[in-house]
Amino acid sequence: MNVSFERVVIAGVGLIGGSFAAALRQAAVARHLVGVGRSRASLDEALALGLIDEVQTDWAAALKGADLVLLAMPVGQMATVMAAMAPHLEAQTLVTDAGSTKADVIDAIYTHLGVHIARFVPAHPIAGAEKSGPAAASATLFQDRKVVLTPLPENAPDAIDRVRAAWVACGAQMFQMSPQEHDRVFAAVSHLPHLLAFGLVHDLAARANAEQLFKYAASGFRDFTRIAGSHPEMWRDICVANRQALLAELDAYLAQLAWLRALLLQGDGQELEKLFSEASAARNKWANSQ
Repeated sequence: MNVSFERVVIAGVGLIGGSFAAALRQAAVARHLVGVGRSRASLDEALALGLIDEVQTDWAAALKGADLVLLAMPVGQMATVMAAMAPHLEAQTLVTDAGSTKADVIDAIYTHLGVHIARFVPAHPIAGAEKSGPAAASATLFQDRKVVLTPLPENAPDAIDRVRAAWVACGAQMFQMSPQEHDRVFAAVSHLPHLLAFGLVHDLAARANAEQLFKYAASGFRDFTRIAGSHPEMWRDICVANRQALLAELDAYLAQLAWLRALLLQGDGQELEKLFSEASAARNKWANSQ
């Protein structure tokens, strides 16, 4: 489906929002890009970098004539932003988001958007990085990356098609699932790994010999903890919003750790190697399929 937009509004012009703007511009499917956000410095930086064409601090002015809006702020801000923009949304305006959790975002949609629900198609681009801000944005961030749509029953078919086409124009591979399934899946493969990485680094940094520990940390530690350099506010909001699914995954992982501890306590090298071999095979199978 070919798609074009006259006026696209990006709320949150950091890594994800800025990259969405850059990708739409590179694909020549957006004529005019407007940035909205709580930080004037970030908006001015995005403007200077050419990610957007206009900065707006007023929702009425930003949304006048808008074809598409992307909400790319931390999920904890979604409800407040939806409430502010709802009175100014026009009948033709499509809205999507880039939130890493979906149940809470959808609750906010039903609470605040009223007659505009049919035009809001929730989405989640699987394309994060540990860097943030407009300077981290890239027109190729979504190239060959997965974007998951979690449409609402009320969504108009043409709204789903146009939002999907916008992400495809950014180079994304499109998938679809229910919000509940989305939150369960990403609690396991995204939210839990981030929680573990933050926890390990925080634990080591608080130790009396932290300087010595970090001095000798090498590539394995760097690989495992890379995501602990991610945006703290964003990950705070994700973990709180998806805490029930995340708690279930954390409990399952604690059981795995208890099993590993028992094997170490027993000095059971045979069982440890069996577990390591199974994990290694599963990880390599996944990595080779990417």
